[in-house]
Amino acid sequence: MDISVVIPLYNEDESLPELTAWIARVMEEHNFSYEILFVDDGSTDNSWNVIEELKISYPAVKAIKFRRNYGKSAALNVAFEASQGEVLITMDADLQDSPDEIPELYRRLREEKLDIISGWKKKRYDPITKTIPTKLFNAATRKMSGIQLNDFNCGLKAYRSDVVKTIEVYGEMHRYIPVIAKWAGFKNIGEQVVEHRARKYGVTKFGFSRFINGFLDLLSIFFVGKFGKRPMHFFGSMGVLSFLVGTIMALWIIGEKLYHISMNTSYREITDQPGFYIALVAIILGSQLFLTGFVAELVTRNASERNQYLIEKEIL
Repeated sequence: MDISVVIPLYNEDESLPELTAWIARVMEEHNFSYEILFVDDGSTDNSWNVIEELKISYPAVKAIKFRRNYGKSAALNVAFEASQGEVLITMDADLQDSPDEIPELYRRLREEKLDIISGWKKKRYDPITKTIPTKLFNAATRKMSGIQLNDFNCGLKAYRSDVVKTIEVYGEMHRYIPVIAKWAGFKNIGEQVVEHRARKYGVTKFGFSRFINGFLDLLSIFFVGKFGKRPMHFFGSMGVLSFLVGTIMALWIIGEKLYHISMNTSYREITDQPGFYIALVAIILGSQLFLTGFVAELVTRNASERNQYLIEKEIL
C-alpha cells in the first residue's frame, strides 16, 4: 500500500463526508493505493455514525473509536500502530489541511529520501491569541532541539512507515514528533509550505492549557532524549556538584573556626553562621540527587501501561 492517511478527530461530523470525498478524489487521480484511517477520540456528536456510513461508499475507510477522549497524541499513537501504508500522512479533520498537498509530500519523501516532511502554515487563519504563542513555542523548540522547522505543530505531516513504527507518542507530544524522531535517529527532516484554510465547520477543540502542557512536554522530551538512557549523568552530576559545594563551604567554616582558636581570637560558633545551614542543605540535596540518579538507572523508563487505551469499536 502506498499511503495511509491518518485523521484523528473529535466532534467533526460535519466535515467528514467532504474531507473523505476530497481525499478519495486526490488518491484516484494519482493512482495511489491507500487507506483512510480515522481515529475517533471519544466524540460525543454523530462522528462515528458518519464514519460507518462513509465505509459503505469508500472501502478504503478504516476507523478506531476510543471509549473516551484521550487526546490527539493517543489517537496518533494507535493509528501509527494500525497503519499499513509505505508513507503515512497525518492531517486534521476540520478541513483546514488540504488533501491536494498529499501528492507532493509523497513525491518529496520518496525522491529526496526524507524521514519526515513537516508542513508549514506560512499564512494562517488563526486568531492572534493562537499565532503568537505558537511562534514562541516554535522558537523554543528550534533552540532546544536544533531542528530548523518553522511550524512544529502543523497537523499535516508525511512520514516513512518505519519512523512511525519506531517512535512512541503520548501526553501532548504530538506537536514534537520531529523532535522525538530525531532522538530516535531519524534526522532527515524536511519542511514544505502548505495551504492553511479557514475553519468551515465547528470550533477549535484546543484551549489555553495546551500551551502549558506543550511546554512541559518539550522539557520532558529534551530530558528523556538526552538523559533517558543515562539518568545518572543528569542527577549524578548535579548531585556531585551540590555535594562538593556544600562540603567546601563546611570545611571553610570549620577551618575558619580552627584558625581563630589557634590565634586565640574571638569567633562565632559554627551553628550561628548562615553559611553552615546553606552548606548542610547543599550536602543533603547533593546526596538525594545522587541517589535519585542511582535509582533512576535501575528503573526502566517505559511503563507497560503507558499506551493502553480502551478501544470501543474498530473498522479494520
